[in-house]
Formats: sequence, C-alpha cells, structure tokens
Amino acid sequence: MSDLNVRFPSIGSGLARVAIAAIALCCTLMLLATPAFADIDNDDYDGNIFALYAGNGSLVPPHFSLAQSLDQEKPALIVFYLDDSQDCKPYALTISNLQAYYGRAASFIPINVDALPPDADFSPDEAGYYYQGTVPQTVLIDGSGEVVLDRAGQVPFEDIDDEFREVFDLLPRSESVELKRRSAVEENETSQEAT
Repeated sequence: MSDLNVRFPSIGSGLARVAIAAIALCCTLMLLATPAFADIDNDDYDGNIFALYAGNGSLVPPHFSLAQSLDQEKPALIVFYLDDSQDCKPYALTISNLQAYYGRAASFIPINVDALPPDADFSPDEAGYYYQGTVPQTVLIDGSGEVVLDRAGQVPFEDIDDEFREVFDLLPRSESVELKRRSAVEENETSQEAT
C-alpha cells in the first residue's frame, strides 16, 4: 500500500478509505441481520407450510374452488390446515406428494382455517361446508360430489392414495407396478435401442 501512496498519493489513501468503509458496512449489516429459523416441531408461525416444509408453493392459493371442480366433475382433495400447527407442518409433505401423482386429474384445495369466516353458512359447493373444527382435516370428494374420505389428523399417504385409486378406477397398489424414475443413463440406453 505504501508503494501505491508514493506513486499516487490521492488514489492510495482514497481506495484504503473506501475499502475500510465497505468492510465496516458489511460487518455492521451482518450484525444487524437476524437468522431465519423454521421449526417443524412447534406451533410457531414460520410462513406458508407448503412452501417451507414441502417445497411446494404451487398448492397455495388453490388453482380451483370446490364449485369449479364440481362443475367440471373433477375430484377434489380439500385439506384444512393452519400454518402454525405442528400437526399440519409435516402433513404438508404428504399432500405435496399426492399432488405429484394426482395433481393433473384432481383439484387440490388447501384451506387455511384462519381464513374461514366464523359462523358462516356454507353450501355443499364451498370447502368450508366440510370443515369439522380440527386440523389437519382431509376431505376427498369424487367427480359426482360424493365424499369418499373425511378424516381428521395426519392421514397416511397410502390411505388417501387408496381412495384416489378407487375414484379413478386404478389398480390397487398391491396389483400395480411400482413406478420408478429412470436415470439419465437408462433413458439414453432406451433411446439408443429404439434407433
């Protein structure tokens, strides 16, 4: 630095001052910033549970209302939840996994119960009609509007999958082939064999 000051006295001292100021600013900002903590094992509000714990922010807000889904005779999975419930937080991953399989054929309608108006009279084509006062609560309605599943608590993936299989007239899991994602090597081998 002294060599730079000898040749260009105004530049060397100016650069040193800017560098020291930049370092001081960075250190100050680092001290002021608070880390973000999200904990799945408590009832604290951490943000949207589908984005945080399931890595799937596409579920909220729902793409279709229950009325729209019923008009299209499309099955609907309604999930009543709270963002600050330790029972709902891990369940978000189950719902996200179900959407991966059935998201194109069925409507997924997560409903934050904090957003439901109290003492409202809901009609059967509104999701609030099915809410029973507990979270998580899962309701599966087939394309004709019949409730085929209505359970409180963390319903296992397999139980909901079995009901979806009935709704879509698919083979039971015990009779179907397990679906596995092929690796890129297997994909290339298959395409080379075809040519």
